[in-house]
Amino acid sequence: MLIIVLFVIVAILIYYQFFEPFTYWRKRGVPHEKPTFLFGNLAPVILQQMSMADASLLTYQQFKNERYIGVYYFLKPGLVLRDPELIKLIFVKEFETFPEHNTFTSVEADPIWSNSLFAMPGGQHWRDMRAILSPTFTSSKLRQMFCLIDQCTKQFIEHLVAQGGFVEMEMKDAFSKVTNDIIATTAFGVTCDSLTNPTNELFRNGKEVSNFSGFANSLKFFISNISPSLAKLMKIRFISAPTTEFFRRIVKETVTLREEKGVVRPDLIHLLMEARKGKLKRDHSPDNQIAAVSEHFEVTDDIMTAQAVVFFMAGFDTSSTAMSYTTYELALNYDIQQRLIDEVDRTFEACDGKLTYDLLMGMKYLDMVISEALRKWPPFAITDRCPVRPFTLPSTNGEKPLLLDRHVVCQIPIYAIHRDETYYPEPVKFDPERFSEENKHKIKPFTYLPFGVGPRNCIGSRFALLEVKIIIAHILRKFEIVPIKNTPIPLTFSKDNVNPVSDKGYWVGLKPRM
Repeated sequence: MLIIVLFVIVAILIYYQFFEPFTYWRKRGVPHEKPTFLFGNLAPVILQQMSMADASLLTYQQFKNERYIGVYYFLKPGLVLRDPELIKLIFVKEFETFPEHNTFTSVEADPIWSNSLFAMPGGQHWRDMRAILSPTFTSSKLRQMFCLIDQCTKQFIEHLVAQGGFVEMEMKDAFSKVTNDIIATTAFGVTCDSLTNPTNELFRNGKEVSNFSGFANSLKFFISNISPSLAKLMKIRFISAPTTEFFRRIVKETVTLREEKGVVRPDLIHLLMEARKGKLKRDHSPDNQIAAVSEHFEVTDDIMTAQAVVFFMAGFDTSSTAMSYTTYELALNYDIQQRLIDEVDRTFEACDGKLTYDLLMGMKYLDMVISEALRKWPPFAITDRCPVRPFTLPSTNGEKPLLLDRHVVCQIPIYAIHRDETYYPEPVKFDPERFSEENKHKIKPFTYLPFGVGPRNCIGSRFALLEVKIIIAHILRKFEIVPIKNTPIPLTFSKDNVNPVSDKGYWVGLKPRM
């Protein structure tokens, strides 16, 4: 009899732990995808049968008439937002209710990742950190960084020219090296040449910290979602101990050198040093709208290192991916490339070959091309927000109000929205004219989201765009970009990377211009 009672108790516990969570959306009458045991709706992604971008697009297209879709991230309920007005409500108007990302690890297990601006909970610490970092990306600071970025880009172009003649190249690898050098000089004041010395410590650790591919990382996400307590017990981390120690060391060495030598540079490390001393001054640039830092915020070594790491990740990987897609599309769209080359030539002629920040920012067609590349190939397939308290979605068109508990993850399917023909006719067509002065006002608000939206959007987006624009302009001044035998046509996504990247690289040819 006792065995039967124990069996029943165990069965009940198993049900409520592993099966009952999958009744969440059915009980609330929300249209949803049928989940798979343990995996929820992530089985094809975790088992590397489908990329995250393709999986989110499939879900999005299966529920074309719905404002939102219920899904399950392992055992956790998620709500996919299809309606731009809902995106505006949750990501902007109700930011105080939805101020943070879904977290996957703890400060104890991974102090660098958890203390980064991206992963921080959305409380006062996050506000303070955002206030400290925001001046790094104002127009005045970007102007000061422009020469440093331009120097790294010229070094990159000189390397290409030195190859002599036609060059076949996998662009993601090449761009990762030049963005590594840009981040090294603009964040740490370190000079390196990753094209000629790809084994340098910064590049090796940059690749490591930006790598979220592979089954091991999928397993970490799985355990973190199934049992956060188990993940904490196992001390699951997404930035390895050796990489953590490397960045701790380089940040400490940079800070020590600047303090001893009195070095001042217009970069992220300087702002963090000033904040630590309590000397952070308000940047009154019109594009800096962040409130002052609270008096009780302590900038520890780990907090400084965490911001340097997340800055490195964004500039290293996101920017190089955007450059790769831009060159890929230019290779396949000859007429668009020729029009952009004409603009590049006019611009360099106007400055006698010495590009300036203002002239670069005035290149309207370059901006259109890059905007369209980010529309068609956004750096992230999805972004999310989590509530800190229950929230009720108001009813619309007769549907019932929907109460969301604290543990519901709200998600924007960025890639899918960018491929929605309702907002972008012929969405697979590469068409920079969508972003012309005559047409860009037609883009529905909250449907163009390459860097997220709301107060927690990508803080470094302007820096990333500056990197991309400088490098594309310099390449086209010297080369035409052409497809080659290894150019993947059509391009397909890697199934073992959480971000939408090509599974066969971004191979193109660089043909010297006569």
